[in-house]
Amino acid sequence: MRWNHNIQYHPWLLNSVPRTARRALDVGSGEGMLARELRARVPEVIGIDLHGDSISQAREHGDDIEYVLGDVLTHPFAPESFDLITTVATLHHMDSRAGIERMRELLRPGGTLAIVGCASNSSSLELPAELAGVVAHRLRSRNREVWEHPSPTVWPPADTYRDIRRLTRDVLPGRRFRRRLLWRYTVAWTKPLSPVMR
Repeated sequence: MRWNHNIQYHPWLLNSVPRTARRALDVGSGEGMLARELRARVPEVIGIDLHGDSISQAREHGDDIEYVLGDVLTHPFAPESFDLITTVATLHHMDSRAGIERMRELLRPGGTLAIVGCASNSSSLELPAELAGVVAHRLRSRNREVWEHPSPTVWPPADTYRDIRRLTRDVLPGRRFRRRLLWRYTVAWTKPLSPVMR
């Protein structure tokens, strides 16, 4: 069974799916693994990615998911057209503020944004979390083969955990941010039903 640091958080993402979700967007969908898992819960799923080879692999599965080769920042999706938006280890491939603001714009009121992201440490005070990541990786990969996804990687991330905390607090009021093991963070946010947004 496939496993890596991103797949580790797929269950968290799937648990974030609103029961009423009818249309979902997976940003940075790669070869479609998460999109296919989402499709088991959401009637319409769209995956978007800039990497042509990954989109080609995704389309080979022959499912009813729409895979878009494009940039979420500029693709002409209609505003407020998704009940759920997910993204895994993708935000650091773009301008983080622009990415979050764009996903916020595309989300319907009452919809959920679920982010699994990568960031950098900002000080030596974060060394315990770094060491915990090393231990968790060794334990969790002991009986598993780590799957190397086909999509391009960007490392190290330009934003620190502190940057992402501040940014998401400002752009997504009321969001839930957590620093996670395996060099990841999660952000969960529900778009308010009222039209009051910055």
